[in-house]
Amino acid sequence: MTVFLNGRFVLEQNALVSVFDRSFLYGDGLFETIRVSNGKLFRWRQHWERLQRGAEFLRLKPPFSSEEIRFFMGKLIQRNRMPESILRISLSRGSGKRGYSLEGAKTPCLVITLHSIPKEETKASCDWNLITSSFRLPSHNPFAMFKTCNKLLQIMARAEAESKGSHEALLLSTDGTVAECSSSNLFWIEGKGLYTPPLESGILPGVTRSLAIELCSSLGVPFQEKSIKPARLRRADGVFLTLSTFGIVGVISLDGIPLKRSPMTEKLHLAYREVVETETSLGEESL
Repeated sequence: MTVFLNGRFVLEQNALVSVFDRSFLYGDGLFETIRVSNGKLFRWRQHWERLQRGAEFLRLKPPFSSEEIRFFMGKLIQRNRMPESILRISLSRGSGKRGYSLEGAKTPCLVITLHSIPKEETKASCDWNLITSSFRLPSHNPFAMFKTCNKLLQIMARAEAESKGSHEALLLSTDGTVAECSSSNLFWIEGKGLYTPPLESGILPGVTRSLAIELCSSLGVPFQEKSIKPARLRRADGVFLTLSTFGIVGVISLDGIPLKRSPMTEKLHLAYREVVETETSLGEESL
């Protein structure tokens, strides 16, 4: 496998980052995970805009422009011959003086890697089991708006889920309302309407989340952001998750309790796949 590291294409065994890199020491960095289909980046512009907003918030300047990074990603896909894959771009502040001060950290590190698509994603649809995590997300957390490299809370939540044989962990906000899952946004269905928690609840503004909201408009599905308690979520007419690696994933149980299933989930799943195929079939990388 070939990896892009700070302007060079190198074999993965030679893609080495310093032990003094601040992303390794403190989680001082950002990342984005992007679906690659038909050899094209799906919704690159939205991912780049979120990465750029995060970089500005962290006072971290990417070492290359959007156009340069896009070019490098295209070359990496070609070199590895992986037109159907998952691409990750990681941006670290690089090395600096010991401690939390930003002093001396003036050489950011950019890494781009490619990964195989999970086998489950190739199915017509897949369904996951959830457990409610004991960890809580703080409301109005400014860091929740970006994919920072510090994801200990999400890692521990996922570990809880896997220890109980579940696919994902449901995270509640500190006020007890539903927020999101460890690596995905959550939606639920009530009647003919679709709902998802507001961004203010401390969730990531996911790119696939945005697409699901777009699909509501094109399919004529009423949509609204609102808060919900776990007890009410269990009574929903359907629940699904959105994430870049899998798209739209149905949820069939929460804490061992079966959930209702709605045909709307499959309808949105198929519409999502159609958008990915249509946009990445264009001559240029999908915007």
